[in-house]
Amino acid sequence: MRVRKGTAERDNRAQDSSGNPPEYQQFWVCSATPPPCILNAIMMIPPGTPLRIAQVSPLYESVPPKLYGGTERVVSYLTEELVELGHDVTLFASGDSQTKARLVSCCPKSLRLNPDCIDQLAHHYVMLEEIFARAEEFDIIHFHIDYLHFPISRVTGIPQLTTLHGRLDLADLPPLYHKYPDMPVVSISRAQRKPLPFANWVGNIYHGLPADRLSPGDGGGKYLAFLGRISPEKRVDRAIEIALKVGMPLKIAAKIDRVDREYFESRIKPMLNNPNIEYIGEIAEDQKSDFLGNAYAYLFPIDWPEPFGLTVIESMACGTPTIAFNCGSVPELITHGTNGFIVDNVDDAARAVVRVGELDRAACRQAFEMRFTGSRMAKEYAKLYESMLSIRALSVERPEVDSFLTQ
Repeated sequence: MRVRKGTAERDNRAQDSSGNPPEYQQFWVCSATPPPCILNAIMMIPPGTPLRIAQVSPLYESVPPKLYGGTERVVSYLTEELVELGHDVTLFASGDSQTKARLVSCCPKSLRLNPDCIDQLAHHYVMLEEIFARAEEFDIIHFHIDYLHFPISRVTGIPQLTTLHGRLDLADLPPLYHKYPDMPVVSISRAQRKPLPFANWVGNIYHGLPADRLSPGDGGGKYLAFLGRISPEKRVDRAIEIALKVGMPLKIAAKIDRVDREYFESRIKPMLNNPNIEYIGEIAEDQKSDFLGNAYAYLFPIDWPEPFGLTVIESMACGTPTIAFNCGSVPELITHGTNGFIVDNVDDAARAVVRVGELDRAACRQAFEMRFTGSRMAKEYAKLYESMLSIRALSVERPEVDSFLTQ
């Protein structure tokens, strides 16, 4: 079955029939008016039916990561929440991962910090072989490894979908997605879709965190915070400029990838020679509540179309307002003047720092609880799985369904 991509008209509707705003919808994947047999498809799998689900994580970090690692962290949150919902979940990941689901180890330990690993792709192909050897054990396979599996998934015809976690504004990608218009993909923000509007988007689901993972703080540390990764597009240099302009301490908790080491040494390290600028390095998950909760404000000065700012909702969960540059998914995450400020340049950001005292930290936490919990994320994915499986099952019995979906 090939599911047709949706239309801009559908995506731009103010709300669906349930009254939900677009960012919360599980969108119907066809633009025409469906016949009754399509409308009844969702009833074939009653909501809440336990499913056999495979979650396929990248192998670069453990699940969850010991230190930095956005995609693997989201995979962990989703996996554990699906288990809590009663689903039978199998996680394909590195052997040093920890989960309540059934773990299939696809390499002894995560690859990024393994000095013995030279060819990371080789381990992912071993994982793919393991997955497809067991494909009949699952109702649906949820990939988080980009397009690596597309050729095999097309040949086997297994029920599957892929959440795209990375940037899509690369010139290399349109030819690939034109070749695979049948691969169902999920976006993590509306902004992420813009470079590939023709892809087979079957849903848009924002990331979420466990509600009790991070605790609200009072910002008593009176410092600005930067969290994540040091690279040209993350623009920690802007964060330093902002801190120096307002005369506040800045704490930088970030990893440095090998590819960014020269950038750090030549551009960022010289900027650290100021007593108000402190580089901490990578921090673990259990250090984030203190780091973000004690911060006066969180700086997110990105210079690229960020698909989703996971650290933004982590800051939100700690009750800390975010000052973010207007790029990528930022306007979808931050309500200007409520849980942060959206700015266009360093001067605007410095003025926003002065205004942070106007914001209610409890409102920041409330925005997280309303929109970005792991439970909400898992329920939306479960609903999407059910929808896809119902349509797939009905299309086998009623050929007109498949004809309708592929017109």
